[in-house]
Amino acid sequence: MDRSSDLGGIAAMLAATAVFVVGDSFMKLVTEDLPPFEVLFLRSIAASLACAVIVALRGDWRFISGALDGRALLRAAGETLCTLCYVVALARMPIADVIAILQTGPLILILAAAVLLHERIGPARGALALVGFAGALMVAQPSASGVSPAVLLAFAAALLGAVRDLAGRTVPTRIPVMVVNFATMLVMTLAAGAMSLGVETWTAPNGRHLTSLVLAGVLVTFGHVGLLLAYRLGRPASVAPFFYSFALWGVVSGLIVWGALPNALALAGIALIVGSGIAIIVLGQRRGREEIALSDAL
Repeated sequence: MDRSSDLGGIAAMLAATAVFVVGDSFMKLVTEDLPPFEVLFLRSIAASLACAVIVALRGDWRFISGALDGRALLRAAGETLCTLCYVVALARMPIADVIAILQTGPLILILAAAVLLHERIGPARGALALVGFAGALMVAQPSASGVSPAVLLAFAAALLGAVRDLAGRTVPTRIPVMVVNFATMLVMTLAAGAMSLGVETWTAPNGRHLTSLVLAGVLVTFGHVGLLLAYRLGRPASVAPFFYSFALWGVVSGLIVWGALPNALALAGIALIVGSGIAIIVLGQRRGREEIALSDAL
C-alpha cells in the first residue's frame, strides 16, 4: 500500500469515529426524554435493518449462518453487555467523559491478553497501560463518597469492550464482518427490549425521537462500515492510532451540542488516555518490525 492508501484509511477512520459520536449524541439527546434501554432498543431495530441492507448489498447473505456461530454470538453478547452499560452511563454523564473512559478498553485488552492468553506485553506497554488508567481516574474524579454509579458503568463498559474484543479474536475469518455485526445488532435488540420491559416504564416516543434514533441506528452501522473500510484502505499500523480520535470527537460534541467542556483535570486525563493508547500502538509496531528484521537475519 502506498501513502495515498494510508491517507484514505486514516480519513475513513476519522470519519467512522466521528459518525459513531454523532450517533451517540443523538442517543444522549433522546435519553433526556426516554428511558435508556428503550432508546437502545429502538436504535438497535434501526441498526439491524440498516445492517441487513448492507449485508444484502455486499452479497454476504450466503454466509448468514455464520451469525449463529457460537464464537460470533459470544462476541455479540460482550458487545451487548458493553452497550447496555454504556447507554446508561451516556444518559447520566457528559459525553466526552464517558467516551474517554471507554477508550481504556484497549488498555484493559492488553493486560487481559497478558494474563489470560499469556502474551508478552513488556514493561513499557504495561507502564503505559497504567498511565492510561491514571488518566481514566482523572476523568472519573472520585469524591470522598466514592465513584458515582454512572462512572462505574462506564468502566464496566470498557471492561466488557475488552471481553468483546478478546472474543472477537476467536471468530472465524470466513464469517464476514458485517454478518458478525448483524448478529450483534439482533442480540442487542432482544437484550435491550427485555431490559426495557423488565426495569423501565415505556414512554411513547414522538416523531423527533424516532427520527433521531433511526439516524443513530444508521450512523452506528455506517460507523462499522467505516472501520472496515479504514483497515482495507490503509495499513493497520498507520490507521490504528487514529481510533483514539473518538475522544476528540466526544469533546467536540459536548462543546457544540451541550456547550460544555470537561474541566482541566478531565482534559488532562483524556490526553493521558489518548497518549498512552497511541504510544502502545507505536511500541507494538516497532516490536513487530524488530521481530521481522530478526527473523530475516536468521
